[in-house]
Amino acid sequence: MAVRKLLPIGVVLIVLLAAVAAVVGSLAWKQLHEPYQGYTGPEQFVTIRQGASSSEIGRQLAAVQIVRDPQLFRAALWWTGRGRSLKAGEYRFDHAMTPLEVLDVLVRGDVYTLRLTFPEGLNIEEMAKLYESQGFGKGANFVVAARNVNRIRELDDKASDLEGYLFPETYSLPRQISAARLVDLMVDRFLAVYDDTLRARASAAGLTTRQAVTLASLIEKETGKPEERAIVSAVYRNRMKMGMPMQADPTVVYALLKAHRYDGNIRREDLAMDSPYNTYKYPGLPPGPIASPGKASLEAALTPANAPYLYFVSRNDGSHVFAQTLDEHNANVRKFQIDFFRQQRQAKAASAPPISTSRAGARSTRGRVP
Repeated sequence: MAVRKLLPIGVVLIVLLAAVAAVVGSLAWKQLHEPYQGYTGPEQFVTIRQGASSSEIGRQLAAVQIVRDPQLFRAALWWTGRGRSLKAGEYRFDHAMTPLEVLDVLVRGDVYTLRLTFPEGLNIEEMAKLYESQGFGKGANFVVAARNVNRIRELDDKASDLEGYLFPETYSLPRQISAARLVDLMVDRFLAVYDDTLRARASAAGLTTRQAVTLASLIEKETGKPEERAIVSAVYRNRMKMGMPMQADPTVVYALLKAHRYDGNIRREDLAMDSPYNTYKYPGLPPGPIASPGKASLEAALTPANAPYLYFVSRNDGSHVFAQTLDEHNANVRKFQIDFFRQQRQAKAASAPPISTSRAGARSTRGRVP
């Protein structure tokens, strides 16, 4: 009789437990599919460290109110069986999400990054200003990081900084990236682009890596026209073979920048500036790169066009006209520089309103050769 009395109680308990489990399960299931946003601002960031356990991640997410509680996140992990697929990194959340949706973000590894584009032809100082202007950190830290030449020592044992070796590209970066880490990424990219093929071509041309990158930096600064790069390269290579000075204006600009004297103009006296980067005063290539060249300019430096040119001058539309002799070049200078600017001044004077007194002035425009 005693046993028969206990059975109904046991059954009741089992039924009650099952009912409670059903209610709890139903509530958990509902919350797994219920969007939640406990943080009050427009966005919330969380950084998942490498090697973090699922319990730690759940506590982090709950602490910043991305999920309602850690147990709910663990329930999502249990339900999906994806506990070993979570990826480290910084994540940004900006709207209400279900625990399952949060889990999807972490499994996909949708880490938050910002894009930073370094155009071709920038020098270290210009890159540092861009780095700071985009809110990544102090430009001074970038400059300091760019003095660490250990990564390129094998390729260039004369480098005192990474001028020319910070590859220009668009980088997807975490918000908190240090200048040193960014510089490492840029050197990594340079080393990937300047691969064994380009190194072999430089060696076959009798150029060191430093000379090849320096030549590429001149090409990068002289023209933005893809079809002109190999021709500009031919001009410089022809001059190098003949022992002619490079006479490249961008090297004078770089010398003035290093001396903190550049104001946007090159004057006649600047061409006599005593700097090893002044290729009007010192023959051959400058002692190092003057900017970071892109891949096309690196390739052009090592594959010049089969052209006899020794001179070129700007057409003032982004393109250049090339010449083999000095007489041809002087004629081009008159046409595209002296006469062009004279016509501009005359047109400007003709359109200006009359004034009671005038002062005439003459400015000499000298067409310099690269």
